[in-house]
Amino acid sequence: MGKSAKKISGTKPSKARALLTMGSAAFLLGAAVSLVGALSTGAITMGDVVGAAPSSADQPQALDTQLFALIDAPGVDAFPTAVSSERLCRRPLGLDEMRISSPKGEKLFQGVNLGSASQTLGTQAIAQLGAAPWPSLHPQAAEARVPVLMYHDVLEPPEVFFDLTPADFEAHLQTILDNGLTPISPDQLVQHLRTGAPLPEKPVLITFDDGYVGHYEHVYPLLQKYQVPATFFVFPGKVDGDVAGRSTLTWEQIKTMATDPLVTIASHSVTHPADLRTLSDDDLVYEVVESKRRLESELGVPIRYFSYPTGHYDERVAQAVADAGYLAAFTMREQNEQFAGASESLLAIERFGQSSLAALVDQAWGGPPTPSVAPVAVADSEFNFNTPVAVQKVDWENQSFSLITGGQPVTIHANSRYQLPDIMAGTNLAGAVDGGFFSLEYLDSNVMIGPVLSQSTRQFIPGYGGETPRLNGRPLVLIAPHQVLFVPFEANRHNALAGLVRELPGVTDAFVAAAWLVKDGLPQPASSFGSLFDYDARRHRAFWGINTAGQAVVGVTHTMVDSVKLGEMLHQSGLRDAVMLDSGASTSLAYQGDSLVGYIPRPVPHIVGLVPPETNDGSPCPLVVEEQNTTTER
Repeated sequence: MGKSAKKISGTKPSKARALLTMGSAAFLLGAAVSLVGALSTGAITMGDVVGAAPSSADQPQALDTQLFALIDAPGVDAFPTAVSSERLCRRPLGLDEMRISSPKGEKLFQGVNLGSASQTLGTQAIAQLGAAPWPSLHPQAAEARVPVLMYHDVLEPPEVFFDLTPADFEAHLQTILDNGLTPISPDQLVQHLRTGAPLPEKPVLITFDDGYVGHYEHVYPLLQKYQVPATFFVFPGKVDGDVAGRSTLTWEQIKTMATDPLVTIASHSVTHPADLRTLSDDDLVYEVVESKRRLESELGVPIRYFSYPTGHYDERVAQAVADAGYLAAFTMREQNEQFAGASESLLAIERFGQSSLAALVDQAWGGPPTPSVAPVAVADSEFNFNTPVAVQKVDWENQSFSLITGGQPVTIHANSRYQLPDIMAGTNLAGAVDGGFFSLEYLDSNVMIGPVLSQSTRQFIPGYGGETPRLNGRPLVLIAPHQVLFVPFEANRHNALAGLVRELPGVTDAFVAAAWLVKDGLPQPASSFGSLFDYDARRHRAFWGINTAGQAVVGVTHTMVDSVKLGEMLHQSGLRDAVMLDSGASTSLAYQGDSLVGYIPRPVPHIVGLVPPETNDGSPCPLVVEEQNTTTER
């Protein structure tokens, strides 16, 4: 890797240059043919990622105007049954159209790359979403007691008083788990701080500063052993060798860690100045912008979080962090350490030193339940639909399955039944899996089981009234530009477009799946499948969901497996929510137009696809179907 041109002593490069390089229906309803096979459990091994590319250097938005798509939703209640949903695919109102006059004394930190929720919508509209205006903390978050622990080096033997040995750190992890604490990710913490939504009963966030080699050699293996997430604040100048230090991670080590859902890589400036407050404006911008750009360029992942070196910041420093596009920043203090809910703002999240752990195990608390009358918006950091689309082959001893990850999830409801690559032809989809269940009563048709809403037709089609009550409790899949929901289907609420919009404002795609395989981060037991026919049979299965990094995932099994075991496999592979799609003879998966299954599946009328970021124009409905593709002609 080439070294950064800026050194801690000596001349630095031009700031301008640095910143510019900145199934079937029968299976769903309870009648299917059993298939035989075998499944054994064991260690998962991941094959090489195909098609992955570094992410764009564009800075992620902390507040996106499309989060407020509900502004364009009123009026849909006037159409209780089949009605065109073209309106849901229109772009939300732009900033200029939505802007209202802002009060005098506008608060700080409305960074140019973050947008201004308070200017755009006003306090009342934001409150209706359940989220506090960025970077303010939700008042209810102050009631919780969420400790953020700060660690430094882990090595044998320790060299300074705040070093830990590997055995010391393992003892810390055991203390955390033995006392019922739940380690969380920074995304979970920020969602809590923005919305007041409660965390697990005893949450804790684990962070590491400075990028020591012990983080890879000792900490990372222990995180994997105990399945504990952690955040690592890295400064590129040290990794490049431009800043002296007793040990450092390498770029290859950081890349390995960054691919693990347990790990969040974050920025700690470029050269770790002793005090950012003392820097010139140009040098300050360089430290916060270039570190973000360099980490995103090297790792191909968004860098959303920043840690102030030695904890020093002021309004000017925090403003620079906001302008650089970070979602939140972390600080530290030598005395009077505080829980995260007592932080000044999301740009100054408080932390405790590692020595405070023993005193915190009985104090940590995730906060009171959210009042049922207050809607809670999902933080934008919980989903990430802007990463490259790539395919992985996953082996579980004598079982195997493929996952296609990344991009924006969409659906296509074709006009009849086709092979998956034929439906994908002439579209901007990079990968796809067969989708919802369809009726076998009507040959050569596209009649679905349950309601369906798709970007390809922009038409809501309700399910057959006498049939939909039998689907109650199955997962209803709802897709919007920046969010996905899996909720239990209720025929009396969800068989109308208005019901879908009330559930998820801005929804563009919807259908009913067979069952949850993974729900809220937990693989589902046999009891959760109820009367679903053949859920315990071994067969080829199709699925899709969201992983712990917030990315969309579609996939199929190449070997035959029952539903419970598949849920366990997907949970081990990092999916936090996954639902079963049409399976058995319909099981299909394609990447870049080529089938990834070794047989000719049953043709299907519905698919779940992934639009890669390079072909996504940012519209609410980014699916593109060219004229030569006749599978979607009405």
